Amino acid sequence: MAPRRASTKGFKRTSTLLTGRIRAASESRGFAQSRLLTDWAEVAGADVAEVSRPVEVSYGRGGMGATLTLLTTGAQAPMLEMQKEQLREKVNAVYGYNAIARIRITQTASTGFAEGRVAFGHKPKDTTPPDPAPEMHKAASHVVAPVTDDGLRAALERLGANILTKEKQGTRT
Repeated sequence: MAPRRASTKGFKRTSTLLTGRIRAASESRGFAQSRLLTDWAEVAGADVAEVSRPVEVSYGRGGMGATLTLLTTGAQAPMLEMQKEQLREKVNAVYGYNAIARIRITQTASTGFAEGRVAFGHKPKDTTPPDPAPEMHKAASHVVAPVTDDGLRAALERLGANILTKEKQGTRT
Protein backbone atom coordinates (compact mmCIF):
# COMPACT_ATOMS: atom_id res chain seq x y z
CA MET A 1 0.00 0.00 0.00
CA ALA A 2 1.44 3.38 -1.06
CA PRO A 3 1.77 6.18 1.51
CA ARG A 4 -0.83 8.92 1.35
CA ARG A 5 0.25 11.98 -0.59
CA ALA A 6 -0.07 15.38 1.00
CA SER A 7 -2.95 17.34 -0.45
CA THR A 8 -1.52 20.74 0.51
CA LYS A 9 1.22 20.64 -2.14
CA GLY A 10 3.71 22.33 0.19
CA PHE A 11 1.36 25.09 1.38
CA LYS A 12 0.63 25.71 5.05
CA ARG A 13 -2.19 27.53 6.73
CA THR A 14 -1.41 31.11 7.66
CA SER A 15 -2.51 30.49 11.23
CA THR A 16 0.14 27.80 11.69
CA LEU A 17 2.84 30.08 10.29
CA LEU A 18 1.90 33.04 12.49
CA THR A 19 1.10 31.30 15.78
CA GLY A 20 4.68 31.36 17.05
CA ARG A 21 5.26 34.98 16.10
CA ILE A 22 1.99 36.14 17.65
CA ARG A 23 2.81 34.27 20.85
CA ALA A 24 6.32 35.77 21.03
CA ALA A 25 5.04 39.30 20.41
CA SER A 26 2.24 39.02 22.92
CA GLU A 27 4.45 37.47 25.60
CA SER A 28 6.94 40.34 25.22
CA ARG A 29 4.09 42.64 26.29
CA GLY A 30 3.16 40.40 29.21
CA PHE A 31 0.20 38.68 27.60
CA ALA A 32 0.30 35.04 28.62
CA GLN A 33 -2.91 34.52 26.66
CA SER A 34 -2.63 35.87 23.12
CA ARG A 35 -6.40 35.38 22.82
CA LEU A 36 -6.78 38.55 24.86
CA LEU A 37 -5.22 40.47 21.97
CA THR A 38 -6.57 38.58 18.99
CA ASP A 39 -10.16 38.18 20.23
CA TRP A 40 -10.54 41.39 22.26
CA ALA A 41 -14.04 42.07 20.89
CA GLU A 42 -15.16 38.61 21.92
CA VAL A 43 -13.58 38.83 25.38
CA ALA A 44 -14.61 42.35 26.35
CA GLY A 45 -17.76 42.74 24.30
CA ALA A 46 -18.33 44.70 21.11
CA ASP A 47 -19.19 47.97 22.85
CA VAL A 48 -15.99 48.00 24.94
CA ALA A 49 -13.82 46.79 22.05
CA GLU A 50 -14.98 49.69 19.88
CA VAL A 51 -13.50 52.21 22.31
CA SER A 52 -10.49 50.41 23.79
CA ARG A 53 -7.74 47.89 23.26
CA PRO A 54 -5.34 46.08 25.59
CA VAL A 55 -1.82 47.47 25.59
CA GLU A 56 0.12 45.67 28.29
CA VAL A 57 -0.08 43.27 31.20
CA SER A 58 2.44 44.12 33.91
CA TYR A 59 3.19 41.95 36.91
CA GLY A 60 4.08 43.25 40.36
CA ARG A 61 7.15 42.28 42.35
CA GLY A 62 5.44 39.38 44.05
CA GLY A 63 4.15 38.06 40.76
CA MET A 64 0.58 37.93 42.07
CA GLY A 65 -2.10 40.17 40.65
CA ALA A 66 -1.19 41.64 37.31
CA THR A 67 -2.31 45.01 35.97
CA LEU A 68 -3.97 45.18 32.54
CA THR A 69 -3.44 48.49 30.76
CA LEU A 70 -6.15 49.56 28.32
CA LEU A 71 -5.75 52.29 25.71
CA THR A 72 -8.77 54.47 25.03
CA THR A 73 -9.72 57.97 23.96
CA GLY A 74 -10.26 60.73 26.49
CA ALA A 75 -14.02 60.84 26.12
CA GLN A 76 -14.41 57.10 26.70
CA ALA A 77 -12.18 56.82 29.78
CA PRO A 78 -14.92 57.61 32.35
CA MET A 79 -17.24 55.05 30.78
CA LEU A 80 -14.56 52.36 30.92
CA GLU A 81 -13.71 53.38 34.48
CA MET A 82 -17.24 52.45 35.54
CA GLN A 83 -17.00 49.05 33.81
CA LYS A 84 -13.61 48.02 35.21
CA GLU A 85 -14.85 45.31 37.58
CA GLN A 86 -17.06 43.58 34.99
CA LEU A 87 -14.24 43.81 32.46
CA ARG A 88 -11.75 42.34 34.94
CA GLU A 89 -14.07 39.36 35.49
CA LYS A 90 -14.36 38.78 31.73
CA VAL A 91 -10.59 38.93 31.25
CA ASN A 92 -9.95 36.58 34.16
CA ALA A 93 -12.40 34.13 32.61
CA VAL A 94 -10.03 33.94 29.61
CA TYR A 95 -7.05 33.21 31.87
CA GLY A 96 -8.99 30.68 33.89
CA TYR A 97 -7.93 32.12 37.24
CA ASN A 98 -7.71 35.49 38.97
CA ALA A 99 -4.66 36.66 37.00
CA ILE A 100 -5.64 40.32 36.59
CA ALA A 101 -6.07 42.21 39.84
CA ARG A 102 -6.28 45.73 38.46
CA ILE A 103 -7.18 47.47 35.23
CA ARG A 104 -5.47 50.73 34.41
CA ILE A 105 -6.95 52.98 31.75
CA THR A 106 -4.62 55.20 29.77
CA GLN A 107 -5.15 57.60 26.93
CA THR A 108 -1.67 57.10 25.48
CA ALA A 109 0.35 53.93 25.19
CA SER A 110 2.74 53.29 28.03
CA THR A 111 5.57 52.47 25.61
CA GLY A 112 5.69 55.63 23.51
CA PHE A 113 3.95 57.86 21.05
CA ALA A 114 4.45 55.65 18.00
CA GLU A 115 2.40 52.85 19.51
CA GLY A 116 -0.07 55.18 21.17
CA ARG A 117 -2.17 55.81 18.11
CA VAL A 118 -5.80 55.08 18.65
CA ALA A 119 -7.29 52.94 15.90
CA PHE A 120 -10.52 51.49 17.17
CA GLY A 121 -13.31 50.12 15.05
CA HIS A 122 -16.19 52.43 14.33
CA LYS A 123 -19.85 51.63 14.42
CA PRO A 124 -21.34 51.05 10.99
CA LYS A 125 -23.38 53.90 9.58
CA ASP A 126 -27.12 53.65 9.97
CA THR A 127 -28.39 53.09 6.43
CA THR A 128 -32.08 52.86 7.28
CA PRO A 129 -33.97 55.66 5.58
CA PRO A 130 -35.81 58.13 7.82
CA ASP A 131 -39.55 57.80 8.15
CA PRO A 132 -41.49 60.10 5.83
CA ALA A 133 -43.02 63.19 7.39
CA PRO A 134 -46.74 63.05 8.33
CA GLU A 135 -47.62 65.62 5.67
CA MET A 136 -46.10 63.31 3.05
CA HIS A 137 -48.30 60.45 4.29
CA LYS A 138 -51.32 62.76 4.10
CA ALA A 139 -50.51 63.83 0.53
CA ALA A 140 -49.90 60.23 -0.56
CA SER A 141 -53.14 58.97 1.04
CA HIS A 142 -55.09 61.71 -0.76
CA VAL A 143 -53.69 60.56 -4.13
CA VAL A 144 -54.40 56.83 -3.56
CA ALA A 145 -57.85 57.29 -1.97
CA PRO A 146 -59.74 55.96 -5.04
CA VAL A 147 -58.02 52.53 -4.79
CA THR A 148 -60.51 50.02 -3.33
CA ASP A 149 -58.14 47.23 -2.20
CA ASP A 150 -56.90 48.01 1.34
CA GLY A 151 -53.54 46.24 1.03
CA LEU A 152 -52.75 47.81 -2.31
CA ARG A 153 -53.82 51.25 -1.08
CA ALA A 154 -51.55 50.98 2.01
CA ALA A 155 -48.58 49.86 -0.14
CA LEU A 156 -49.15 52.68 -2.64
CA GLU A 157 -49.45 55.18 0.22
CA ARG A 158 -46.08 54.09 1.67
CA LEU A 159 -44.49 54.21 -1.78
CA GLY A 160 -45.92 57.65 -2.51
CA ALA A 161 -44.79 59.04 0.86
CA ASN A 162 -41.26 57.77 0.26
CA ILE A 163 -41.14 59.25 -3.24
CA LEU A 164 -42.48 62.60 -2.07
CA THR A 165 -39.94 62.65 0.79
CA LYS A 166 -37.05 62.05 -1.63
CA GLU A 167 -38.30 64.75 -4.01
CA LYS A 168 -38.53 67.24 -1.14
CA GLN A 169 -34.98 66.40 0.03
CA GLY A 170 -33.62 66.78 -3.50
CA THR A 171 -32.31 63.22 -3.66
CA ARG A 172 -34.51 61.98 -6.45
CA THR A 173 -32.59 59.84 -8.92
